Amino acid sequence: MINFNDLENAFFFVSSEQPFMHSAVINRKTGETFYQSELTDTDEFPDDVDSEDYVAIPHKNDLDLGTELVFDFVSRYLPQKMAEVNRMFNARGAYSRFNSLLDSVGLREKWNEFENEQIRFALRQWCKENGLKINE
Repeated sequence: MINFNDLENAFFFVSSEQPFMHSAVINRKTGETFYQSELTDTDEFPDDVDSEDYVAIPHKNDLDLGTELVFDFVSRYLPQKMAEVNRMFNARGAYSRFNSLLDSVGLREKWNEFENEQIRFALRQWCKENGLKINE
């Protein structure tokens, strides 16, 4: 049984940097989570991490929770800003500019709720696909 809060924490760790900079695995049998980072000396992975007992925690991009999520939100709540957001995401610093846009139109809280809801839904689906039972 997998503790959902532990799964979320591992997901946020993995997704806090570019793909492959941080990684985490979860033991299917015990629910224990292990972390590794290319940026620090963090390497808690067990010796048998390549066995079927472990599953790698996905990065947000693996679950279409990166820019795809932004554009989904914009199409629902700010369709009139789609061209502007498209331009933002064609250059560095897009998320910073997107957050400024959200603040300017008063939708930061709505975005945070939307993002959290979509992350939780995607993680639950990922668990089903990987045969993991969740303990909320």
